[in-house]
Amino acid sequence: MSDIQEAIAFYEGKLGLEVLESGPSADIADGSRVYGSGGGPALHVYQSVTAGKTPATLATWYVDDIDQIVDELVSSGVEFIRYDQFEHDAKGITPRAGGGRIAWFQDPDGNTFALEADV
Repeated sequence: MSDIQEAIAFYEGKLGLEVLESGPSADIADGSRVYGSGGGPALHVYQSVTAGKTPATLATWYVDDIDQIVDELVSSGVEFIRYDQFEHDAKGITPRAGGGRIAWFQDPDGNTFALEADV
């Protein structure tokens, strides 16, 4: 993230991720967070000048009920991405290659994340 405070507001406030650890990042005393998901460490977020520079999906959460999770995140202010090359339902969820469903969203720096479900 280009701004760790903005990251905290997004990852903790909007996504509701649990902080497992915080610490320094480069010259920022409290510029790093490790978030838990699925019973263990899942995502390391830190302040960086290269934040948001990759068009690739950085991380995917595999969920049992994608509709419920999308609804919860939308109610927290998360916006889901709609790519022109895919068909999306009203929530922004698209069929996944090989079966299942997927939805993408971005953090404030434009880093892309996905939710996937087998049904």
